[in-house]
Amino acid sequence: MSLFKKKTSKYASQPVPPPPVEEIHNQSNGVDNNNGQKTQLVFHCQQAQGSPLGLISGFANVKELYQKIAECYDFPPEDILFCTLNSHKVDMKKLLGGQIGLEDFIFAHRKGRPKEIEIVKTEDSLGLTITDNGAGYSFIKRIKEDSIVSRIPHIEVGDHIERLEGESMVGKRHYEVAKLLKEIPLGTTFTIRLVEPLKSGFGSIGPKSGSARSGKKSYGSGKETLRFKANGQATIENEHDDKSKAGIEKINELLESFMGINDTELATQMWDLAEGKTNSMQLADAIDNSDLQEFGFTDEFIIELWGAITDARSGRLS
Repeated sequence: MSLFKKKTSKYASQPVPPPPVEEIHNQSNGVDNNNGQKTQLVFHCQQAQGSPLGLISGFANVKELYQKIAECYDFPPEDILFCTLNSHKVDMKKLLGGQIGLEDFIFAHRKGRPKEIEIVKTEDSLGLTITDNGAGYSFIKRIKEDSIVSRIPHIEVGDHIERLEGESMVGKRHYEVAKLLKEIPLGTTFTIRLVEPLKSGFGSIGPKSGSARSGKKSYGSGKETLRFKANGQATIENEHDDKSKAGIEKINELLESFMGINDTELATQMWDLAEGKTNSMQLADAIDNSDLQEFGFTDEFIIELWGAITDARSGRLS
């Protein structure tokens, strides 16, 4: 049954704030909270380019979330490039990753115009940071200033990398796409096919803070988050403290520096994996015995990673 909820106007220019957390805790959905109880979570959603308001629930990972959004609005889930939280803009600082705040508002960015661009690789680095949506689409998260790509006006942050030299990139992880781009020989001319997010026609849509309803503070102000786990389960957990946040952010910077990717979920997994470890060898063993071993991290990276973790634990990054 669709959870779609229409407003009286064709488009919801000012989304209604999500209900307070206590209003949705007494239903059953299969999501575990901190007490091991089942909790029903209902999130408000809109299409980023403008749409009526939707209510989304009953998902335990990103792919299931996309499926629920697609069912709500009656379009294929493959149309969704990525989602942002609390902003309809293509804001890479607000990407939905491995967790959602219980009061966050979800905006779905759909496929827009495709474009094929020919690039000459005149430098070793193209200047791209790549991430992915957790459901098979890699896209551009950052473009380095004064890089090859920064001088091509048709390439923009948020563009999905669909094909590279005719080969489909759909279904590949961001690090696989980054590796293929890095391996292109210097001086080579290659073609990349991108798909940009559907452009917004509504400058006024987006959540407003200070709503009069229920005395809520603002969007995203909750301290609990819905965390997606690698085993396909979702749990409600308390937000990371300041030291943890600083450590995760630093790990993400290392991932970008060493691998040209950006992945808060991966950085968080590394931070959590380091819990209880007292040296870099223990961390390396933990990574080798986890699903992270497929990344093939170098010894140099592990040493830098351990340095960032110890700096964060001691408060030197806060």
